[in-house]
Amino acid sequence: MNISLKIFAQDVLTQEKVFMPNDKPKFYSLCMGIGGFDDGLIKAGFECVGGCEIDEYARGISYQKYPGIKIDKDAKTVDAGQLRDFDLLTCGFPCPSFSVAGKRLGFDDPRGEIFFEIARIAKAKRPKVLLLENVKGLLSHDSGKTFGTMVDILVTLGYSLQWQVINSKWFVPQNRERIYLSLIHI
Repeated sequence: MNISLKIFAQDVLTQEKVFMPNDKPKFYSLCMGIGGFDDGLIKAGFECVGGCEIDEYARGISYQKYPGIKIDKDAKTVDAGQLRDFDLLTCGFPCPSFSVAGKRLGFDDPRGEIFFEIARIAKAKRPKVLLLENVKGLLSHDSGKTFGTMVDILVTLGYSLQWQVINSKWFVPQNRERIYLSLIHI
């Protein structure tokens, strides 16, 4: 998966002449967690230029992994104008707001509002690629209206969208269906 992501992202970025061939593509990691996206991207040759994580223990792991980069605590207070430029924005945004295992409060849950921070930062920085992840329940939340709202916002920002539900059981010893969204700024 790391290699195909690298080929996909570098192909997109190279075609658009976003970076010179000898430069590492750069990414910003919103909702870093313990670095699942980040680790794969680093192994694929990307450079992490910053991130955000509200959990202090997960943030501590990121400080150890990426010394010298700024890691904000709260996505709602990230000053997009102060961020380094980046080619790719990643975010595994909070799932309980949309999960069938949670209360499914959607945008009425502060964690569900993080999607709007993704859109705010994407609007300000215009990265060429967004890579987002959430639970499969996002598709059915509020009879699909929540996902429709998200798609409408991202398309309005100039992104084309592809998504797929992937079950982790093919890669790790657990059965978790997740939706992955890849977006390219057109």
